[in-house]
Amino acid sequence: MRIKNFSDAYNKGMKNQLTLKIPRYYKVKEGQTVCEIAAAFSLPPSLLIKENGLTGEVAAGEIVKLPIPCGNLYTVQAGDSKTLLSGSAEKYRQKNRTDILYPGMKIFL
Repeated sequence: MRIKNFSDAYNKGMKNQLTLKIPRYYKVKEGQTVCEIAAAFSLPPSLLIKENGLTGEVAAGEIVKLPIPCGNLYTVQAGDSKTLLSGSAEKYRQKNRTDILYPGMKIFL
């Protein structure tokens, strides 16, 4: 059976065989920033910073722990609130490991 794309595989009953494995650790390459690494793994930069206890930029060769995604990635819009996005401020804090919320920020819903 030849598979041309994801929807082909899904429709041919292979949906349980298609998985995406996200590594738990990542070795930083020369010139990479926290924001670039976070974007590459669809993570909010704040979560990557918190998970690794970072206080500045990462250095080439450094190993960072990648947190397990816990929801859909969303870009905050003007007028959004923690309660509107997550049901409560506490749930927002648990998913995103921060109390900060501002337009343009990437968070988990």
